[in-house]
Amino acid sequence: MPRSAPRHAIDISEEDGVRYLHFGSDWVQGAMRIARPWSLELDYTREMMAGLLLRPPGRWPRSALLIGLGAGSLAKFLYRHYPDCRITVVEINPQVEFVARQYFKLPDDPLRLDVQIGCGADYLQQGKRSFDLILSDGFDAGGRPGMLDTPAFYQSAQARLSDSGLFCVNLLREKGFKRSVERIAEAFLGHCHVFPSSPSGNTIVFGRGNQPVEVGLEVLESRAEALRQRTKLKLQPTVSRLQEAGISNEAPLVF
Repeated sequence: MPRSAPRHAIDISEEDGVRYLHFGSDWVQGAMRIARPWSLELDYTREMMAGLLLRPPGRWPRSALLIGLGAGSLAKFLYRHYPDCRITVVEINPQVEFVARQYFKLPDDPLRLDVQIGCGADYLQQGKRSFDLILSDGFDAGGRPGMLDTPAFYQSAQARLSDSGLFCVNLLREKGFKRSVERIAEAFLGHCHVFPSSPSGNTIVFGRGNQPVEVGLEVLESRAEALRQRTKLKLQPTVSRLQEAGISNEAPLVF
């Protein structure tokens, strides 16, 4: 039986040209700069696209699964810049989809962007389709991921990745972070990497499918610059933090 939708309020605020999504509190669940609706406004959403630096550019990703819709920022970015990618979004609250379409310019194109109402954990456990990219960014009004931070969820995500697939989850440092990383490492048999925290305090963790990730600093910098020129997404700060954490040409990012 599907899990019931949350009953928290959904609020919208605007300040300095940015529209924000809230779930009944001051906690920001999504944002859009009104003048640039396709851009990634929040630091951590940009960081979640760092997987684009970890695989060779071209035909990857061809399929993406997003757990949690929010303001639709990640879905819109992939929709805009990766026309060959088929995007599935699983959102537990039907009101969030309505708000994303009404106030945050989420495209209505079910052939390329399929929004399904349901629990992301259930979707992963019950389905068989594999994905090149799985992004998990689901929280309740109190910033808790609930079923999206369990061993079963991470194991199901690992099982649904293609050989070249990447799983990416947004974690909060103050919300049981260490145990979350342990659960991810167990599910992915150690094939994961914790990125340095973003300025907002969010931390992005990646896990992979069967194909290893091995990329040096020079390649990261080259791919980040090519991505910036093509999409205006600036991941150079992410690359700089990886460099500060010890990634170099001689000591590449490997997991």
